[in-house]
Amino acid sequence: MFSIFKSSPTKKLHKTYSIKLEEAMIAQRNGDIHTYSMLTEEADKIWKAIQELEKNDK
Repeated sequence: MFSIFKSSPTKKLHKTYSIKLEEAMIAQRNGDIHTYSMLTEEADKIWKAIQELEKNDK
């Protein structure tokens, strides 16, 4: 009945994923390749979690 008020876990992960990619882009522009690679790796893990959740919802 109140499912319209529930937040989707994938929606939250998509937002976190976008933030990580933006932070990685900023780090890359500043020349901090080490931080860029760490943030990109974290974003990749988040993306895999999103795909897994979406696969289980189907």
